Amino acid sequence: MIFYVSGFIVGFVHTLSSNCFFASLLAFFVSTSKATKFRASQKAKFEEHFKEGGQRNWVQVLCNGGVSTQLAILYVIDNGTKEQIIDFRQSYNSSWLAMAVLGAICCSAGDTFSSEIGSVMHTNGPWLITTLSRVPRGTNGGITFWGTLASFVGGAIVGFGYYITLLLSVESELLKDCPPQWLIVVVCGLAGLVGSTIDSLLGSTFQFSGFDKETKHIVEKDGPNVETISGMPILDNHSVNLLASFLTSLITPRLAYTAYWHIYLAHEVG
Repeated sequence: MIFYVSGFIVGFVHTLSSNCFFASLLAFFVSTSKATKFRASQKAKFEEHFKEGGQRNWVQVLCNGGVSTQLAILYVIDNGTKEQIIDFRQSYNSSWLAMAVLGAICCSAGDTFSSEIGSVMHTNGPWLITTLSRVPRGTNGGITFWGTLASFVGGAIVGFGYYITLLLSVESELLKDCPPQWLIVVVCGLAGLVGSTIDSLLGSTFQFSGFDKETKHIVEKDGPNVETISGMPILDNHSVNLLASFLTSLITPRLAYTAYWHIYLAHEVG
């Protein structure tokens, strides 16, 4: 019951604030649901709490959608319930908040794509992001080439949902006089990559990972038959996701501002 209520609140706030936010959130849930089902039988072999289909609970919903929901509320207070093009010169506050909302969603998408696809695509074990040493699949903070690439794709999918909805919602005359909005997709891809990297750094440092010799699974709690791999038992997976989402929501507007500033400069020189 709590899961459905929390999911409804997250979806309602995003839809109320902007159709683009709703489209981004929808793109996130649809794409990550597909990602969690990708080669699910392989994941069951090394994930301790593997669930077929990747079912979520209300804590996961709030940790993955809580930051973007609060930022969407701030967006409504500042901009109202309407679509707004990204233009830091003409609408700095709404552009900053919109990219912050996207950054939080892209972080969750990038992390999900990285862990769900990277863990089963790489033939060898992943590298621990802090030491670059080989670790077993499923270790918190483990990175792979395919996982890193997938994190960019996950973020870009979220940005593409926003971009397409923006084109359908905003008058064509406004789009002619504004900076190129396709850049949103690129920035969101970078946000997915940055968010996944932050999540890996936090996970490898503040989240315990161990190998249970009896079950042959990666576990997050120490025990008599558990061999320590990395991390300290300070944060759990939900806390890491929440903190990574928050940090990425602060970084993404800066990424977008920098990207659009180069567009402004190029336009002035031209």
